[in-house]
Amino acid sequence: MLAFGLSALFMIDKSIKFPNIEPIDNTKSVKISAVGDCTIGWDDRYTYEGRYDYYLKKNNNDYGYYFAKVKDLFAEDDITIANLEGTFTDYDVKVEKKFNFKAPKEYVNVLKEGNVDIVSIANNHSHDYGEIGYKDTKKVLDAANIPYYGYTNYYIKEINGIKIGFFGFLDIYGERFNEVKKAIKYLKDNSCDLIIASMHWGIEYDYEQSKEQVKMGHYLIDNGVDLVIGHHPHIIQGIEKYKDKYILYSLGNFSFGGNSLPRDMDTYIFQQTFTFVDGELLLDDNIDIIPAYVSSVKKPNNYQPVILDGDRKDEVMEKIMKYSSGF
Repeated sequence: MLAFGLSALFMIDKSIKFPNIEPIDNTKSVKISAVGDCTIGWDDRYTYEGRYDYYLKKNNNDYGYYFAKVKDLFAEDDITIANLEGTFTDYDVKVEKKFNFKAPKEYVNVLKEGNVDIVSIANNHSHDYGEIGYKDTKKVLDAANIPYYGYTNYYIKEINGIKIGFFGFLDIYGERFNEVKKAIKYLKDNSCDLIIASMHWGIEYDYEQSKEQVKMGHYLIDNGVDLVIGHHPHIIQGIEKYKDKYILYSLGNFSFGGNSLPRDMDTYIFQQTFTFVDGELLLDDNIDIIPAYVSSVKKPNNYQPVILDGDRKDEVMEKIMKYSSGF
């Protein structure tokens, strides 16, 4: 009787409906694309034929022309980052220097049509038309709802439940340690899960990154940066994997109105997917290095970047890897 009583006690009433309990998924991810120097403009001393604005008129004033070959790729990620190397302004008083880049405010549509989501404005051409031109550029970007960051303009955005902090500096010789430290502290104090730094640094047309770049790049990672995006040399430099994080020493040019015939027109798109599980960043190798060319024709530069394939893709990848280390 005792055994029977216990069996009856633990019998389940099959008429009771239990809810289906789904396992909790604590995985979050964000996919980022990064490209190099984009001068959405020109120096007004350039001859009109072959200039950046010449190609707009040649293509029926279609601002989508410039990124037409890459915009679908950018549409597939969560955020596309570019270095905006120039100004959107009507102001005519130039800073005295070799090149001064600007475009009318309508050219911000190149970024919008091209699926570029955010830009760094910390570079040696952001003040080509002084503080007025710099402020005009920020106003134009604000009106177009394109976020920007650089200098003391830090930017924070939450994507897919991941809080990302951005900062950038013009730092040719790798000296801005105090400013970098302040930026990282600010973003950490604001509970950013991921920190991305854009550094405008290095020596123009040097394929090998300088000791100063390496020192600063390591400092950034050591202090909490998760990805370092480099530009300024106008050519490709290497990628370093350091403490399981990536330093892109130079992405080269991209849609670059600063030169109708650059001496080296190779470039690449870097993509990385960052994954968090239970709030912890996975230190994985979920990256793509996509060789590209700044022009959709061999010569001259028509300012329309294109993804490479075949032998040319392999050649550019070999160039990247020649100066790369750690992976």
